[in-house]
Amino acid sequence: MNLHDFYYDLPEALIAQHPAAKRDESRLMILHREDGTVEHRIFHDVVDYFEEGDCLVINDSRVIPARLFGAREGKEEEIEVFLLRPQAEKNVWECLVKPGKKMKVGTKIIISGVPAEVLSITDEGNRMIRFDFDGDFNKKLEEIGEIPLPPYITAKDQDYSRYQTVYAEHNGSVAAPTAGLHFTEELLQKLKDKGVNICHVTLHVGLGTFRPVKTENIEEHKMHSEFYILPENTVETIKKTKAAGKKVTAVGTTCCRVLETAGRNLPLEAQSGETSIFIYPGFKFNVIDRLITNFHLPESTLIMLISALAGKENVMNAYKTAVEEKYRFFSFGDSMFIQ
Repeated sequence: MNLHDFYYDLPEALIAQHPAAKRDESRLMILHREDGTVEHRIFHDVVDYFEEGDCLVINDSRVIPARLFGAREGKEEEIEVFLLRPQAEKNVWECLVKPGKKMKVGTKIIISGVPAEVLSITDEGNRMIRFDFDGDFNKKLEEIGEIPLPPYITAKDQDYSRYQTVYAEHNGSVAAPTAGLHFTEELLQKLKDKGVNICHVTLHVGLGTFRPVKTENIEEHKMHSEFYILPENTVETIKKTKAAGKKVTAVGTTCCRVLETAGRNLPLEAQSGETSIFIYPGFKFNVIDRLITNFHLPESTLIMLISALAGKENVMNAYKTAVEEKYRFFSFGDSMFIQ
């Protein structure tokens, strides 16, 4: 299957620069995968598509203030340090540094008064950096760091709280699990009142989510790895849902990747680890029945994932309709519910 099979033409004006005025007032396209038909709703209408006993799985990862600015010790030129992944050693992070070519091993850096040092360079050219800080470094990040927004969001006047889900809990993502941005506390309560069981997974979204596919044959693409946790109570809820003949709905491709990683070996079991699962057409889903997701970039691994679930032709036709109907695309954009 070729990369260009997943291309669609998107006018730049449809790339959302800000979220909807209220989280659950974004538009919602319902895609019925059996016949490819679509409905046009508002996101808070999502409650109408759930029944008592259904299960909704959300990703409770929280976006960290991963974007830092500083300078090399004794130099004035500003550098940007982007935190990617914490390491086992305290306050050591794998980082993307700009400009990176000057950051040799042993380079000393000062970031908002916090000293740091480049320990090593990875095969990909990223830097392992140790931050010399005795206190709670995650708390310090809240003071000195910025929440990173995707490169296609260029508007500067942002409310960064809107780039966190209302249920974000565990620090670790450098990009939001954006399908969850549409939920409000009130909407989640309406689902609970209807008898929908809401459970959590954690997947810390990495910068690799923005990396383009560079191989024409998509099967040759190597996915980035991300850390996930699938807790026991979520496993038990899913098993009960399946046993009762009800539906499991994943909120976002991140939840889908956790559940289908664990679902490669049934029966489903609680677990944690790294996943680099690549889901594209031909994939057999063992856990999820439905998916709530945003509209994704052309030729991205995310549009390949939803094509695996809903069928490539159905997805590409739905995206064509979304462009015609002027839906808003990507992280701050509108939503799709694949039935």
